[in-house]
Amino acid sequence: MADTTLDLCMALARAARSQEGAALAQTLDKLDAALAELRAAQAPDRLRAQHAHTFASSPEPVIVLDMAGYLTGWNRAAENLFGYTADEAIGQHVLFLYAEDDDSPGINELFLEEASAVMEVRRRKKDGEVIWVRMALSLINDDAEEPVGMLVHLTEVGAQLSIEDKVQLHARIIDESDQGVLITDGQERIVSINQAFTDITGYTAEDAIGQTPDLLRSGAHDAEFRARVRAAMRGEGPWRGEIVGRRKNGELFPQSVTISVVRDERGHITHTFSIFSDISVHKDAEARMQRMANYDNLTGLPNRNLFGQLMGQALTEARRSHEYGALMMIDVTRVGSVSDTLGHDVANELIIEVARKFRATMRDADILARLEGTRFAVALPHIEKREHAGIVAQKLIATLVQPVQLAAHTLQVGANIGIAVFPEDSLDATSLLRFADVAMGKAAQAGDAGFLFYREEMDQRAKEHLRLETELRHALSTRQLELHYQPKVSLRSGRIVGAEALIRWRHPEKGMISPGVFIPLAEETGLILDIGSWVLEEACRQIKEWKDAGLAMPPIAVNLSARQFDPGLPRRVSDVLDRYAVSPEQLMLEITESLLVRGADTVVSIMNELVAMGLALALDDFGTGYSSLAYLKKFPISTLKIDRSFVIGLPYEENDCAIARAIVTMAQQLRQEIVAEGVETAEQMAFLRDLGCDQLQGYLFSAAVTADEFVRMQTEGQRLAFGR
Repeated sequence: MADTTLDLCMALARAARSQEGAALAQTLDKLDAALAELRAAQAPDRLRAQHAHTFASSPEPVIVLDMAGYLTGWNRAAENLFGYTADEAIGQHVLFLYAEDDDSPGINELFLEEASAVMEVRRRKKDGEVIWVRMALSLINDDAEEPVGMLVHLTEVGAQLSIEDKVQLHARIIDESDQGVLITDGQERIVSINQAFTDITGYTAEDAIGQTPDLLRSGAHDAEFRARVRAAMRGEGPWRGEIVGRRKNGELFPQSVTISVVRDERGHITHTFSIFSDISVHKDAEARMQRMANYDNLTGLPNRNLFGQLMGQALTEARRSHEYGALMMIDVTRVGSVSDTLGHDVANELIIEVARKFRATMRDADILARLEGTRFAVALPHIEKREHAGIVAQKLIATLVQPVQLAAHTLQVGANIGIAVFPEDSLDATSLLRFADVAMGKAAQAGDAGFLFYREEMDQRAKEHLRLETELRHALSTRQLELHYQPKVSLRSGRIVGAEALIRWRHPEKGMISPGVFIPLAEETGLILDIGSWVLEEACRQIKEWKDAGLAMPPIAVNLSARQFDPGLPRRVSDVLDRYAVSPEQLMLEITESLLVRGADTVVSIMNELVAMGLALALDDFGTGYSSLAYLKKFPISTLKIDRSFVIGLPYEENDCAIARAIVTMAQQLRQEIVAEGVETAEQMAFLRDLGCDQLQGYLFSAAVTADEFVRMQTEGQRLAFGR
């Protein structure tokens, strides 16, 4: 058959060479049909066999094309759809099914872009009717995976709507939509709403038509946000986002909104439409999901996920500010035993109570999280010293010393704590958690509840810090503290005119411990209040003892911590003076510059009360803090003490000389007495004396001495030798 068809094609080609007009066109049509028949006869046998079952079994129209677009397969359903039999269709090019005005892409071009596709196109049936069909096309490959044809599944779809039907359908969709629709005209007046708008906002068409969208304005958004929305309404592009609206009853509600405009043929805006949904339920669900994702269900504390985020923020801030911080891992002990004996519910109540105790112990800025089970984590984003983390750990452990009372049960638990410090140990949250976990494990191995730093030297330093605090508390109650007195001498007469009471700690094993070691510790732990009270008591007791012995001693100066300076201070000082029958003129109170920047009105009021009692006030360490002439004019201070840091360079350091000269000149103008601290050389003394400084205090004359030694110096009339 193929040979016969080929011979026919050749004969038709020869005939066409000598023909013109209609005869030529008729001959070419016959030639085209013969070639199509020849192509169909030569289609790969494998292709026909591979898809034969598809034509027989598929209830939907299926056709097969070769790679040039000629039909090689046509099933019964395709006959029913288009009206062409298989004999009429096979061998034809697929273009014979195209509607005259169809501008969809050709099949060849389509398959050059992708291996499969789905599209809707218009096609013409045998009787001339044009229908819409959905085509699902896919390549047919040979054994070498080379494309040899196309398989096309066809589905008839409904006819396209007329413009009138489309308008009616769209109107019904808008009216029946569960999304609110708001349409405004070119003057931003509402011209149409749907039923969902009324359901969501409470405003009926009578309420809304003629109004502006400000009808729903809640006042929750700033001017910049409103400007972006107005810009969309003026046609600067569609806008999509969330807006808080106000219902007719005044209730606020979140809504998801899309705003677009409609333009006429000239591009002018005729209408603006807003489509919105009430997302209150979604927001509530989102908040619940957010809480479930970030917070522990039992305690309400941040969970591991949120703790990691908060730690990341803290570490970012630490990098920027170069501050210290710490991360603690805490394992609460003996909860498992409670669960085994009293049940899971009691164990859960115990964990909740432990979490409450921990939270009450910490600062607001500190972060407490429950990681899992009995494990908690604590982040201390800002600590002044690394050892402070140990102080916090000790406080957390101390909260569990007393048994926890739950209904009829008295339960005892403890805690093991591991501490990692940043930036020293790491600036990575995961690493810090791992290091703290390692330290916690080692702390647990020690047996008793306690804490351990990740680095051994840090642990030793923190333990020493805490040991010193414990010993200092013990020293207060066992009279290990004592006062020594450093004389103040006049730069006019050389005589002793006063003394400063300085605290000393005579440790039974370590000997004398410098105030530079334990006073900062006392400030950090709050022990300074007890120590300050003891110093005031001891100084007044000593003054009374000297008075009872008939000794004429000069005034004694006592240092006050800023922590002691509160409205109750005048009453406490008055009580001590009365108890020991000490005259106010025999006592001077020394304060530091840092006190002056704390609530000036309150500080001035307290100072005035003290001065009204007859006490003199001295400003210690002048020049190292925040003092200014305005402060000195405001506060009732009678004495300025030049800090030793400015004295040490006299008379050779030009800057120190200039500062000392300025302080003396200023104090003279304010009629204040001037005392120079830390004077150790005759050259320093001579320079200060020439400036007009009133007194000196320092090793040039005497270090701080015991009470008995100070009495001896006073009774023997020991004097400063000026040397010129």
